[in-house]
This record gives sequence, structure tokens and C-alpha cells, in this order.
Amino acid sequence: MVKIIAAGATALALVAGASAYAQESSVGPDFGRRQQFGAEDRAAFLDARIAALHAGLRLTPEQEKAWPVFEQAYRDLAATRGDRSAGPRTEQSLDPGQRAQRNADALANRSTALKRYADAVAPLYQNLDDNQKRRFGILSRMERPRFRDFTFWHGGDRAAFWRGGDRGEFRSPR
Repeated sequence: MVKIIAAGATALALVAGASAYAQESSVGPDFGRRQQFGAEDRAAFLDARIAALHAGLRLTPEQEKAWPVFEQAYRDLAATRGDRSAGPRTEQSLDPGQRAQRNADALANRSTALKRYADAVAPLYQNLDDNQKRRFGILSRMERPRFRDFTFWHGGDRAAFWRGGDRGEFRSPR
């Protein structure tokens, strides 16, 4: 008798759970979709990141001399990232040659901005003390996890990314 009741309760829970899961979300069809920010939002977040980095580093007057060049290079690099999502998506209307040319131009622009950033960050970073370097790594987003490495969320090989055994520590494949 207890087995029948337990089996019935389990079946009821499974059916109720499946039907609840199949229902459309009450918060709208876009629930769970990644938030898309406009140009004004991206500019505001960039200003906030730069202000947080500047405040967190607590630069000395000598270090402060390298800041304006670094800030401009950081802004230029961020602008190349924003350009990818700024325009309308017209990839379907482009032939493969046009698409390849557009991607090559975007990579060239990004490469130039990244080179300017590397040239600007070197003098600033070399003059930082160990605590400032640690804060720089955290505040400049250099040491944040790269979530694209968690490809098993999208059907990739989970075992290739987890190397910690019972500890469950994440080990990047790179």
C-alpha cells in the first residue's frame, strides 16, 4: 500500500513538474534573454569602470602623469568592442567576400586599438606597486573568469574543463 502511494505521489509530482515547466513564463517571452544595452548605457558603464579603476589604484602624482594616455587608449579599445553590436545585423544580405572584408576591417581596427592600449598601459603598470597591480588586475577586468570556457553548458565536453576530482575545482584548458 505504501509503495502504491509513493509511486502515485512520484508520478503526480513528475506530471505536475513537467506541465509547469512547459507553461510559458509569466514575465514575458524574453525572460532569461541577455540584456542588450544601448550606446548610452555602454558609455555610462565604461565611465563607471574607468572611474572605479582610477579611484581603486590611488595613483601617486608621478603615476598620475601616465593616466590620461592610458584612459584614452582604454576608451578607444572599448569603442572597438561597441562597434560590433552598434549596426544592424546584415550578414545574411552580404556575400561571403563582403562579410570576410568587413570582419578583416573590424579586426584591423581592433588590432590598432589594442596596440595603442598595450603601449599606453606599459608605462602606467610598470610604475605601480604590488598592491596597485593586484587591484589593477581585478578592476580592469583582466582576472575575471571567461565564461565562454564553460562550453559544457552548451553541450561541450564537461570532463575536459573540470580537473579537480572530488574538489570540483575549475581548471581552464589554456
